[in-house]
Amino acid sequence: MFELSLMCPEDRIEAVSDALDALDALSVSVEDADAQTDAERELFGEPGMPPPKEGWQRSRVVALFASEEAAREAQQLLAVQDFFAGCQVLGVSHVPEQDWVRLTQSQFAPVEITPDFWIVPTWHELPPQALRSIRLDPGLAFGTGTHPTTRMCLRWIARHGAQGTSGSGSNPLGRVLDYGCGSGILAIGAAKFGATDVDAVDIDPAAVDSTVLNAQANEVQLHAGLPDKATGTYQTVLANILATPLRVLAPLLCGHVAPGGNLVLAGILERQASELQEAYAPWVALEVADSEDGWILMTARR
Repeated sequence: MFELSLMCPEDRIEAVSDALDALDALSVSVEDADAQTDAERELFGEPGMPPPKEGWQRSRVVALFASEEAAREAQQLLAVQDFFAGCQVLGVSHVPEQDWVRLTQSQFAPVEITPDFWIVPTWHELPPQALRSIRLDPGLAFGTGTHPTTRMCLRWIARHGAQGTSGSGSNPLGRVLDYGCGSGILAIGAAKFGATDVDAVDIDPAAVDSTVLNAQANEVQLHAGLPDKATGTYQTVLANILATPLRVLAPLLCGHVAPGGNLVLAGILERQASELQEAYAPWVALEVADSEDGWILMTARR
């Protein structure tokens, strides 16, 4: 494969990227040409929010092509276009073949949630100390255990679910709802810690499919579907989304929490704690239960 590298000003990024796509580029990436220098400029803001700009003031655009001929042809066609004014061709270079599967797998190691509870990709051996584990491979749906919000939710599940395995009677997790389930990792974790009835819902059908497959791979029982599959009240309601949708969903999520039940929210930045507390105040009193790398876990008991 061959890559065509270009230098483009901010106002040309979209037109050039669209043209490269039309010229059958296998992929198009944009990066800050001034990265790791004094001229580096922050572009992206809060997770889940649109970027304030289309590109950096000086952006390096890299397009990948199947052959050198295709890359050279794209270079020649772009050079004569009006919208290419102000852009510069940096060159065409060969991209060495790599074992991309092995390279990708090497980036995902087992993740410790607690000393005896781990998230382990299928190509890794279980750590000897892992008394409980979730086998989960990176996929299209969010939730591989590597993000702080996911880890905090799983720590909460492990801490509360373990209480039901110490001879204290019924499992405190009870009936569980994982709202915005992504890969289903939280629902699977709840099932691993003894939850008796688990519903996992998401607006994305691909996430529902991913949850079903991951549940089967982990040999746990749960019900996965679109949000209308969530019915009645639950002893535990989990939602690892982002602050803005969590604010909108406050009445719905609180309506699913049974009296005496637990609400567990993640995807919240530390500075957003007060606005979430205000949004949920008519129903529950949210408190910060955990924090990691600028993210917080907020919980409440109804």
